[in-house]
Amino acid sequence: MMNFSVLVCDDSTVARKQVIRCLNACIAANIMQAKNGREALELMHIHNFDLLCLDLTMPEVDGVQVLEGIKAQKIECFVLVISADIQLEMKQRVANLGAIAFVDKPIDKTRLNEILHKFGIH
Repeated sequence: MMNFSVLVCDDSTVARKQVIRCLNACIAANIMQAKNGREALELMHIHNFDLLCLDLTMPEVDGVQVLEGIKAQKIECFVLVISADIQLEMKQRVANLGAIAFVDKPIDKTRLNEILHKFGIH
C-alpha cells in the first residue's frame, strides 16, 4: 500500500531521521518532513496525509497548536505525538485534541508497529 502518506514534524533533523527509519521498517509510505508546526500545517493544506508524527516542543508553532489547527480546520488525519514531554496533563491534553497515541522519544520500531496495527495502519 504505497499510497499511504506520512508527515513527520520535528524541529530536530536527527529526531525526524529516527522516526522515518522506524516508519520505513514498519510500513511502505510516502514520507514528507516539516521542521516546525507552521510548516506542517501549510503542508497539510496542500497534501492529504494519513498520519502525522508530531513533536510537541518546537519553535514558532508547537505541537499543541498544530493539533488545535487540525481540529479547527477539520483536517482528517491520524496524529501520533512523539515527544520527550511526558507529563500526564500534556498526554491528556493531546488526547483531548485528537491524538491517537503519545510515544516517548526516542520512538522504537516495536512501539510504532503496535500503534500502527492498533489503528489499522499497515
